[in-house]
This record gives sequence, structure tokens and C-alpha cells, in this order.
Amino acid sequence: MNVQYYSRANPMTAQTSLQTASLSSVPEDWDRSGLPPWTYNNTELLELEKELLFRCHWQLAGHAANIPNPGDFLTFDIVGERALVLRGRDGVVRAFHNVCRHRGSRVVAEEHGTCKSALFCPFHGWSFNLDGTFRSAPMPRSLPELDPVEHGLIPVEMELWHGFIFIRFKPGPQPAIAEIMARHEQEIAPYRLDDLVCDGGFWQDDIAVNWKCVRDVDNEGYHVPMAHPGLQDLYGKHYYDEPIEAGTSRSFATFNESDAKLWGVRHYKKVLPEMPHLPPSHRAAWLYIGIFPNTVIEFHPEGISYYQEFPQGIAETSQRGAGYTWPDQSREANLARYLGNRINRDTQDEDVQLIIWSHEAMSSSGYEGFILSDLEYGVRNYHDELRRLMPVFNERTEPPPGTIALR
Repeated sequence: MNVQYYSRANPMTAQTSLQTASLSSVPEDWDRSGLPPWTYNNTELLELEKELLFRCHWQLAGHAANIPNPGDFLTFDIVGERALVLRGRDGVVRAFHNVCRHRGSRVVAEEHGTCKSALFCPFHGWSFNLDGTFRSAPMPRSLPELDPVEHGLIPVEMELWHGFIFIRFKPGPQPAIAEIMARHEQEIAPYRLDDLVCDGGFWQDDIAVNWKCVRDVDNEGYHVPMAHPGLQDLYGKHYYDEPIEAGTSRSFATFNESDAKLWGVRHYKKVLPEMPHLPPSHRAAWLYIGIFPNTVIEFHPEGISYYQEFPQGIAETSQRGAGYTWPDQSREANLARYLGNRINRDTQDEDVQLIIWSHEAMSSSGYEGFILSDLEYGVRNYHDELRRLMPVFNERTEPPPGTIALR
């Protein structure tokens, strides 16, 4: 189903309430059930998810601002894969498997840092140049002749989109990131993503839940009025979601016109300066663009952030993200960035408890499955994407062991 919650004719000026925008467009006969509970507890299914969703879809590893100078690197581990993103002597950003060609050790152990001249494997000292080519090995007479390219680090598919570094470990169904994000280009152009600088480092938190429970909470705004007083105070009257279209989803909210009740929200709105590089419709608004299956980029007037989640186990999920701002940011904008981050941290803490309770329900004999509100159509839409890619999600009862991949 292609449901539009607002007119795409002029997205830069779209402003409407969550209730009006959502309820007027949801089909009357849509299936209000979500995924069956068994899909949140099946380890065999998890292995299929790792392969088809996380290895074969684009993953956001960071931004070029995280590695601004030659020799700078960052590492990115997900579902058993290890990536190394490195800026070479020539200034070019490249991505490789963080796997030594000798015995498979990590070539780089740190999450980020700088290499002056070469990468040295900590196991036996094999070295690689900053462009990934093989350089040398101790006791070369004990080894066959090694070719710099053939025995260099194995590249990982990578694409730079406005400075954001996307990698994909295996070929998959998605087109290029530039094509996926093309429909958002006009709206995001004023945010000057190529000019970003780091606003702190990466963060990562672990939570004892199935990763889909995180997506389920994040894919709807129905819970905002009850669960997120900060967001409700900031923009609750105008927040709305759009479902997935061509690999991305979109949420948008202009700030409430009334005075904020909470101290942090009130002062955030008060100190946020006018941002002349943004269109008037986005100078007092938060924009979220989701990239299937697990990434969201946040566009605030005073800065950009992203967050993602990926499974570590059937009931263990890591959440990871980073923030960015602009080098010419004013003092007032930086203060607003601090206050906006406080609102986001409170929101994340509030969501964690909801996510944990949702995960617990999937094992309860008293829970028979979802009954979705019209305002949660985004949850159903996301589940439909999973069903399209992996038909086993259509099974209402758990298949016998050893048959998941066959369905």
C-alpha cells in the first residue's frame, strides 16, 4: 500500500496535525496485525535476518568528518562482520574488511584513531598501506611471493552520500544510496551535510531485547503524547509519520506555537537562533528520514544526528549513533544543540523501558499479537517490508526447526 500522509507537491511547507495527517489517508480495510510473537524469539530466523537484512543492506558507518585527515580510521562491527574505513594519503575514503590476509586477525583493534604510515597487524606484524595494498611481512623467505593488490585488504562496498559513509558487506536488493535518497534531496540540501564536523564521538548502548522491538517503538508516533513529555511539549501537536516508500520513511514536526511547559524545551526554543540557510518551514522543526532496515538520520536546525540498531543475539541489541554540527555555528546554536540533545537523551531513556516491555510480551502466554491503531500504520508497513523480503514472516505459527530458510 502506498499511503501518503501529506501532499508531496510541496513538502517544504507541509504542516498538519498527526491525527489529521494520518487518519485521513489510512485505508479502511488494512490488516491491523503485526508480526507474530514467535518471530521475536527464533534464533534460526535471526541468522536469516543477519544475512538478508544486515549484511545485504546499506549500513551507515559514520561521516567523513569522523576521519578528516590522511591516516584517520574508524571501525564498524555488525552481525559478525568487521569493517575498517580509512582515509588514504591521497585523501580518498575507502572501506575494507578489518581482516588480516594472513590469519584473519583484526588489523585495527581500536574503534577509531590515526595511522601515520601503515597498518600493522598485531598478530604477526603483516603491514598494509593506507590504500589497503599489502606492504610487507616479517620473515618474507618463509612465505610465498605476495602481490600488493591480490593480497591486500579485501574491499567492502562503500558509497559516500553527502559525506555519510554507507557500506554493504554483501550484494543486496537495494540500489545505490544516492538513488534511495533521491526523493529527499530537495528537502535536505539546505542542511549542508557535506560541511558537517563532529559533535562528540560515536555512542553505543546495549539493550536486552530483540532488535525488531526497537524498530516497532521507533516506527510510530502514537505513543508520543503518553510516553514522551519532552517531544509532546516541543512538537506533539504537529508530528506525523509517513510509511516506507522506495526504501525510506519520513517523519516531520514543526514546533508547537504555545509556550513550552518543560524547562529544557522552553529554553531550547528560546535560545535557538534563526537559521537563514534553512527554509522558513524547517527553521523550527525536526525532520527524521529512516533508511530501511535500521537507520534514522535526524535533521535539527542546529545539527544532524543518526542512530541505528543491530542484533548481537536473539535478545541482545546494540544501538549506535553519532552527532554533527557546522564549523561556523554560533554560540547560541551550540547551546541549543546541547539542549536538543538533552531532549533526545530523555526520549531515548523513555523508549528503552517501552522496548523492554514489548520484548517481554513476545514470550508471554497472555499476549496474542498486535492490534494496531491507524496511527501505527508505519509499524504494519515496516512489517510488510520484512514479509516481502522474507516470506517466512507470513507464518502465523512457528515453523519446525530447520525449515525457516525454506519458507
